[in-house]
Amino acid sequence: MPRDIPAPAATGNPLRLLTLEQLRRRTSMKWRTYPEDVLPLWVAEMDVPLAEPVARAVRDAVDLGDTGYPAGTAYAEALSDFARRRWDWDGLAVERTAIVPDVMLGIVEMLKLVSGPGDAVVVNPPVYPPFYQFVGNMGRKVVEAPLGADGRIDFGVLEDVFRQVHNCAARPAYLLCSPHNPTGAVHSAEELARVAALAQAYGVRVVADEIHAPLIAAGARFVPYLSVPGAGNGLSLMSASKGWNLAGIKAAVAVAGPDAAQDLARLPEEVGHGPSHVGILAHTAALRDGGAWLDALLAGLDDNRRLLAELLAESLPAVRWAPAESTFLAWLDCRALDLGDDPAAVFLERGRVALNSGLPFGTGGAGFVRLNLATSPELITEAVRRMAAALD
Repeated sequence: MPRDIPAPAATGNPLRLLTLEQLRRRTSMKWRTYPEDVLPLWVAEMDVPLAEPVARAVRDAVDLGDTGYPAGTAYAEALSDFARRRWDWDGLAVERTAIVPDVMLGIVEMLKLVSGPGDAVVVNPPVYPPFYQFVGNMGRKVVEAPLGADGRIDFGVLEDVFRQVHNCAARPAYLLCSPHNPTGAVHSAEELARVAALAQAYGVRVVADEIHAPLIAAGARFVPYLSVPGAGNGLSLMSASKGWNLAGIKAAVAVAGPDAAQDLARLPEEVGHGPSHVGILAHTAALRDGGAWLDALLAGLDDNRRLLAELLAESLPAVRWAPAESTFLAWLDCRALDLGDDPAAVFLERGRVALNSGLPFGTGGAGFVRLNLATSPELITEAVRRMAAALD
């Protein structure tokens, strides 16, 4: 059903500032993987221009030729200030941080610090597919503790798995996705405290991927894992990457709890040479000066969640989805459409819309697709129209 959508010039929403023609000039993965007749709403890139403070930081670096090796703690300082303002958390101590190339490579380095070859790494599927790929490639064994039917941590299952890996692995670890990708669940303080208590009871070290922390929906509250009781020996990876669309200028910060400081101190010096210096400048500017831009983005994402719910109710009522508490991703249950285990393949072939298949997300992913909401209302509307047409 057509709907009246204001022109981009009528709003400061970053998601409404670029046309499809402008987006197709991009050369990144999202816009170059598929032919031009395919509408890409898959990989986690946002269809936004850079926030002006970020663009200015990058321009200044280029003008100065400031493109050397990274140095200093400005990124960690900006992140600490951001955590205080946004999450009311004073516990991000700059002296317990390190810069790392990006969140996934940071996770690899943290797991090297707290586990050994052949050790178990627990994950909560359906979950971000690189968890499987990176953990497997570094010689650890992925052990699944699937989410419950409500898309949240099933603590009975988690405790059973922790007991299992405690008995079988020398140094087991738990790779916590918080907020969760793809479901968008924001773990509560109570849930995270239960995680910490179980990890302590069974000798499991927690490494938290908190990359989506800036992207919290209205009415939800992000709680840093290291802020809850009992999480002192945990490690966290944070970044401005997802919040400000900076995946192409890589950088991230590893944060240690008070009892994990000695672990982080063993991080090889060369790891800190891996982040992009320009990336660190951009991420620092985002955290320090990009708050107004982020607020406009979050409002736009809230609007897009409401829009998607309306469109699905109108055109694809058999698809089950509850608007997420975080991220710019929608985890759609398409099992009632009888499209098999991989509905994304059907939507691509018949509808020419690219979504992420649920299968690589592990147990619980069959019959699901992941849709990227970080685009204009017009493209979301067209994507749902194409998805519905694929069923005809």
